[in-house]
Amino acid sequence: MSSAQDPFYIVKEEIQESSWDDSLGLLGIVNLKDLENYCSSLLEEMESSGLGQSRDTSVVIVTLDTSEVYIIVSLSSRTDTQAIYIDPTTGTLGYSGKVGYDSFRSEKEALDYITNGSKWLCKSVTYARAILGYSAIGSFGLLLVATKLTASIPHLPGGGCIYTVAESQWVKVSLQNPQPLGKGEAKNIQELTELDIDGKHYFCETRDITRPFPSHMPLHKPDDEFVWNRWFSMPFKKIGLPGHCVTLLQGFTECRSFGSSGQQEGMVALTARRSRLHPGTRYLARGLNSCFSTGNEVECEQLVWVPKRAGQSVPFSTYIWRRGTIPIWWGAELKITAAEAEIYVSDRDPYKGSAQYYERLSKRYDSRNLDVTVGSNQKKKAFVPIVCINLLRNGEGKSESILVQHFEESLNYIRSTGKLPHTRILLINYDWHASTKLKGEPQTIEGLWKLLKFPTVSIGFSEGDYLPSRQRIKECRGEIVYNDDSEGAFCLRSHQNGVVRFNCADSLDRTNAASFFGALQVFVEQCTRLGISLDSDFLYGHQSYNNQGGYTAPLPQGWEKRTDAVTGKTYYIDHNTRTTTWTHPCPDKPWKRFDMTFEEFKRSTILSPVSQLADLFLLAGDIHATLYTGSKAMHSQILSIFNEDAGKFKQFSAAQNMKITLQRRYKNAVVDSSRQKQLEMFLGLRLFKHLPSIPVQPLHVLSRPSAFFLKPVANMFPSSNGGAALLNFKRKDLVWVVMSFFLLQVCPQAADVVELFIYLAQPCHVCQLLLTISHGADDSTFPSTVDVRTGRTLDGLKLVLEGASIPQCANGTNLLIPLAGPVSSEDMAITGAGARRHDQYTSSLSLLYDFEELEGELDFLTRVIAITFYPAVSGSSPITLGEIEVLGVSLPWKDVFSKEGHGARLYEIAQKFRKETNPFLSSLDTNPFAASLSNETVPQTVQTDASANWLDLLTGESEPSESISQPVRENVMSGGGDLLAFLDNTVTGNKDAEADSMFSTSKDGRASDGGAQKYINCLKSLVGPNMGRKLKFTEAMKLEIERLRLNLSAAERDRALLSIGVDPATINPNVLLDESYTRRLCRVAGSLALLGQTSLEDKINAAIGLEIVDDNVLDFWNINAIGESCCGGMCQVRAESQSPGHASSTVSSLQGSQSVFLCLKCQRKACKVCCAGKGALLLESYTSMEVTNSNGLSSQSGSNHGSQVDGCTNQSVMLDGVICKYCCNNIVLDALILDYVRVLISLRRSARVDNAAHDALDQAIGFSFGDCISERKQSSVNEPAVKVLRQLLNGQESLAEFPCATFLHPVETAKDSAPFLSLLAPLNSGSQNLYWKAPPNSSSVEFTIVLNTLSDVSGVVLLVSPCGYSMSDAPTVQIWASNKMHKEERSVMGKWDVQSLIASSSEFFGPEKSGQGDRVPRHVKFAFRNPARCRIIWITMRLQRPGSSSVSFERDFNLLSLDENPFAQPPDRRASFGGAAESDPCLHAKRILVMGNSVRKDAELTSSQSSNQLNLKNFLDRAPQLNRFKVPIEAERLTCNDLILEQYLSPASPLLAGFRLDAFSAIKPRVTHSPSSSIDFWDSSVTLLEDRLVSPAVLYLQVSALQESQEIIIGEYRLPEAKPGTPMYFDFSRPIQARRISFRLLGDLAAFIDDPSEQDDYYDSRVSPLALGLSLSSRVKLYYYADPYELGKWASLSAI
Repeated sequence: MSSAQDPFYIVKEEIQESSWDDSLGLLGIVNLKDLENYCSSLLEEMESSGLGQSRDTSVVIVTLDTSEVYIIVSLSSRTDTQAIYIDPTTGTLGYSGKVGYDSFRSEKEALDYITNGSKWLCKSVTYARAILGYSAIGSFGLLLVATKLTASIPHLPGGGCIYTVAESQWVKVSLQNPQPLGKGEAKNIQELTELDIDGKHYFCETRDITRPFPSHMPLHKPDDEFVWNRWFSMPFKKIGLPGHCVTLLQGFTECRSFGSSGQQEGMVALTARRSRLHPGTRYLARGLNSCFSTGNEVECEQLVWVPKRAGQSVPFSTYIWRRGTIPIWWGAELKITAAEAEIYVSDRDPYKGSAQYYERLSKRYDSRNLDVTVGSNQKKKAFVPIVCINLLRNGEGKSESILVQHFEESLNYIRSTGKLPHTRILLINYDWHASTKLKGEPQTIEGLWKLLKFPTVSIGFSEGDYLPSRQRIKECRGEIVYNDDSEGAFCLRSHQNGVVRFNCADSLDRTNAASFFGALQVFVEQCTRLGISLDSDFLYGHQSYNNQGGYTAPLPQGWEKRTDAVTGKTYYIDHNTRTTTWTHPCPDKPWKRFDMTFEEFKRSTILSPVSQLADLFLLAGDIHATLYTGSKAMHSQILSIFNEDAGKFKQFSAAQNMKITLQRRYKNAVVDSSRQKQLEMFLGLRLFKHLPSIPVQPLHVLSRPSAFFLKPVANMFPSSNGGAALLNFKRKDLVWVVMSFFLLQVCPQAADVVELFIYLAQPCHVCQLLLTISHGADDSTFPSTVDVRTGRTLDGLKLVLEGASIPQCANGTNLLIPLAGPVSSEDMAITGAGARRHDQYTSSLSLLYDFEELEGELDFLTRVIAITFYPAVSGSSPITLGEIEVLGVSLPWKDVFSKEGHGARLYEIAQKFRKETNPFLSSLDTNPFAASLSNETVPQTVQTDASANWLDLLTGESEPSESISQPVRENVMSGGGDLLAFLDNTVTGNKDAEADSMFSTSKDGRASDGGAQKYINCLKSLVGPNMGRKLKFTEAMKLEIERLRLNLSAAERDRALLSIGVDPATINPNVLLDESYTRRLCRVAGSLALLGQTSLEDKINAAIGLEIVDDNVLDFWNINAIGESCCGGMCQVRAESQSPGHASSTVSSLQGSQSVFLCLKCQRKACKVCCAGKGALLLESYTSMEVTNSNGLSSQSGSNHGSQVDGCTNQSVMLDGVICKYCCNNIVLDALILDYVRVLISLRRSARVDNAAHDALDQAIGFSFGDCISERKQSSVNEPAVKVLRQLLNGQESLAEFPCATFLHPVETAKDSAPFLSLLAPLNSGSQNLYWKAPPNSSSVEFTIVLNTLSDVSGVVLLVSPCGYSMSDAPTVQIWASNKMHKEERSVMGKWDVQSLIASSSEFFGPEKSGQGDRVPRHVKFAFRNPARCRIIWITMRLQRPGSSSVSFERDFNLLSLDENPFAQPPDRRASFGGAAESDPCLHAKRILVMGNSVRKDAELTSSQSSNQLNLKNFLDRAPQLNRFKVPIEAERLTCNDLILEQYLSPASPLLAGFRLDAFSAIKPRVTHSPSSSIDFWDSSVTLLEDRLVSPAVLYLQVSALQESQEIIIGEYRLPEAKPGTPMYFDFSRPIQARRISFRLLGDLAAFIDDPSEQDDYYDSRVSPLALGLSLSSRVKLYYYADPYELGKWASLSAI
């Protein structure tokens, strides 16, 4: 047992951390006997729980009978156990690290806690050995675990075991998520779970194996190129448990021992790491892709070592080579017949990216700068050699000869560019098939050896030792490698410099054979260097190891080897001459077998180790072939050529090869597309295509415990839990019945409503309300409408939802209601089509973008939500309620306070992210949109100079700052550079506009009047001063860009337009195009968005292992500013000529020196203004009737003919160059400007989110104070906050720490004070000099603190402010406790006078002394006589008025640090705050701590009495008197893209009671525009607030009836979201008699699309631009109520 696990050591550490008295007191120890007993019991507990013993990693997935799922993980590298909770609604992982809650000492303890010690509560239990990944995808949580492992390499040198996943299992967790999921999405999710994992993936729990052995990097920093579960491991990283999901590699790993006489002499391991940068199957992933990687790219490593006893050095050597397809853009087209696939090479820049591919190899295998000159003969190399062994058929007429020719030309091209000055690339062509056919296998092998000799010897391999103790590092004569993954260190005496790369057409059969024979030569040399002779001429035995790095050959006759006893060095004795020497008498010739013939090699070599190595290559070849083609390797019999019976299997191999060929052809033609999709989804690629509606990060359910109701919810059947079960998933089938009698008690003014006040578990921005429909046989008992108010405190509730419809549904149905932030009533009166639904008869649909977007307030400190339910039937009818869930987004508070992860980055740049520098709250110099009209060349929109240090405050992720790309001032440019560089540039404009673009904003974030006036000036510049000219579409879009640049909301724009008599509808771009063109434009813009996202993914992956610098002048959109025109001069296009009289006063024509480009189509020179954006290249193949198929977005694939973007179609899309605007289709230009406006709107939303997040941090910690950050960093390092807090609370818990606790009501605060929430901040957070103080005129302040959870509170601790107390500002404190929010029901806990302490001690006088170190800060402790079980604490602080008598000091007031004279008179002083006089005191404090113990097991969920349960059942089983029956219709008509449904009724039709609506099947896509930054989307946030959550799309159904020739609106229903096809019943407010009923679907219709995989004609411009899933066809049915007994047998036929 290590010292860290010894109980006496633990107690010793406890004692050393604090004083003896404190530590022993906390442990309940008063003498040595108690100490001995404590240690003995601790040891017994450790032994019973398995602590102190080595263990294997164990994973247990427990599914409870409530369908809740827990993942219990016990890692081999830790001694504790974690219980990770899968949220049953959204699938998010939950882990807090709280001991006894989700962190336990053992697996058994965790299981007992989760199951309450009863195995009967478990529905199922799954045991596993490792977690491979997890993701919440739509309605499922997918957990991938390894249930069976194979120790492929049990003992690596230096420790560590590599496991191969022998068996895996997908644990599919059903989520209660009603988000609509397309059929195609559901199918893709099912296909993902069918991905073949077993036997082809491996990992190591303790070592980094993504780099050559031994890795310089620790386990938690792998090389992303070889990490296949990077996306699937993200959820564990986000909860702070990155090590709980292993780093998964794809490929092969295995080892073999070899020796003689039955004894092991050495170990050889073969590891093959498959690159993830070009994933895919045989005909979909060949050649280069846009990530600069090739198909089937594999790094192979051959590790040989000599096992030693513990404590001895372990010698080893390792050799690396690569295999992959040819690194140019090429592919093969599979024929339907059995004919050979046709090979082709891209006709557009086929060598683009080849240099980057070799650059990545050069960086990885460059050892020129490493210290290898000591202890070896290896000299420092001048360059990095990369030797390509090309095995393709090169004969005349061979299909592969075209690849050989282009391979040679690509290398000549790379040499001519001079981009790799320190890399030497050598190509060796060796036609393997031709040589085998003409010369036979032995001579083919000999020929390969001759070609490989010089490159292999030159490149060499790495040699070294593992030193078990780092104390021996000084003995190392080479490079030292060590990290935290091992106790010892590695000493590398020599390094491999460069790499040999093998390839054939597919990098399969020929490649595997050639690489084996190349590695075989290295293997023999490795063994020789390690002292293992494979020479068959001598005894096969292990020779002495030479510390100098050489090896010992057999000694001549009469020689003896001995070891010096003092130095340990080996010396040699010549008994013939009686002399000694340190040098071996006859060293062997290195690499001697390269010069042997095949037969000589066979005769002179012991073949047993060779056979072991051949077995490894056979297995590896089958794995690689299966991954790439779906079948095993062919032509593998050559690997058995050294076996005596190798020839017996040739006939069998021929038949086997034919069978494999047929298998490959079938799978390539039928299965490859599905396998390609599986790989992309597993890697997190193209999810916007495969799973378009799935959110990147699911929302959190903030209404789970410890959320609670601030006042009990009345129940018709009494219960002790006060409604808490309504917030708990454990009671999903709960039906809560509220009767009007109880309603009158709760709310006498409104007896027909139920109002619930929910205190959320954490501060958040509320996004959605999820209701579970619960009722009995009568479904009308559930409420029909709901209102929602939210706020930070109970006093600040604001209305966010009013009159939302709740349909009557089947019991257990989940309904999702989107929530936006509170919207200003003034804004709603000005703009917003959704807010003026009555006026939409004549309004047009916003198909392009939301022109009238209403911006709701965003608040990440929302803590209280009030929900008001209205019954379906007024009167005394009971109301039933089900589970209520509030979904939202929280900031990473844990990281903020712990300074870890994203929180550490927050503190580094928080001072640079102030409100005055927010791009949407300031002037032009920091506004990202200002660039569109101000600078000629600026960085990408979100990466301007002022925002170079922007921060995603939801996560703490800082966005990388890029240098400004300066335009190249040459006469003619080809538009060179990478298409992907659009992600680092932005729209360009005129420098002259900068001075005119300055503006300011108001404090509330709205643009000032100056901004509105400038917007009007821009409008007048377009339409003339008399406003008589009508805007064109492009002009209206540019005006919108100007509006966003000026930071105007849609409401502010409309307010400005109305002030000058302009109807905003006249400049709405949505109405300026005809319907047919609008349809086509929407399709093109949608394709552009997906292609742009594809390019972003590829750019991020392409940067792995490379340093990519973009120097492009043109960006993705290249939208010109208002009035900007052609510069003339050398430009021959003149596409943007300025119209006289309509030039903007903002921008003048560009003249002078400008970049000039060469159009790829017309070959004319074009200035920057006359060029289309880079995005046009993606749509270059667009014609009037079609657009590039966005279903083929695998731009990582280079296998399509002539294309380098679209991997599943044969359309040619160039990756480089420029297209002028004359050669670009007009609809492509319009799509670019539409996409740009969408991007700017998204950026505005993101900026609003960032500002709200910054405001939340400012209110919680006080980020606006200048020294907050730096001081916190210094103090947190020196102050052991945990120990101080433990002493302050006497070992009890802190029950009122933000963010789990907060104030129920706002607290009066002075202007120069720290925010009042800082009173509850963790002890070591914020500046140590900041504190809260009340306004000077306040003599009394009340704090209403809501605790973390239901707790037994024993007292309150008040930390004294740094300024200290005086006689005039010492308050009187009174404390109450309660479980309800009403003051009338609280209980007083005591009253204390702090002033009496001032008279008896000088401890609290004056400023706090500096240099306190880890001492307990000055504090006052208010201990309760008896603990109070409560959830809310009231604290009132009052100042003593002049002349009042002081209250006597209570006995239970704990006085600390009274070593000074308690009777000394306090010196005269001024009050606590500088200039304030003593006669002007104020209340102040540093922190408020509430101490006690939380109630672990909530008694709130106890079941009610059996009699109540029986009464409830009887009530629920009562059937309604009337049932619904379908109303027959005579005819119906659909109009307006099936958005309007008219149903005609018979005159004899019964009175209409309502209608049934089946939930829509359309989905809301996550991606609607091109990316606005180059940040990795998966790494950008832990709690990402997406655009569609900032401004949620909502649908309304308007119902009207034709009565007496008048159309009367019956009602408007705000529709909730439900699973597609869910029947929803809406009752009319009164029975209706009419001949025609009309249904009109309104709202954000353009925000919905159909699942792309379900549409065959998605790109047909004739198809409606609106989702077919929104069609009202066969979706609406009218019904009436009737007694089923009166209808008789017709009742069952007409039921609805």
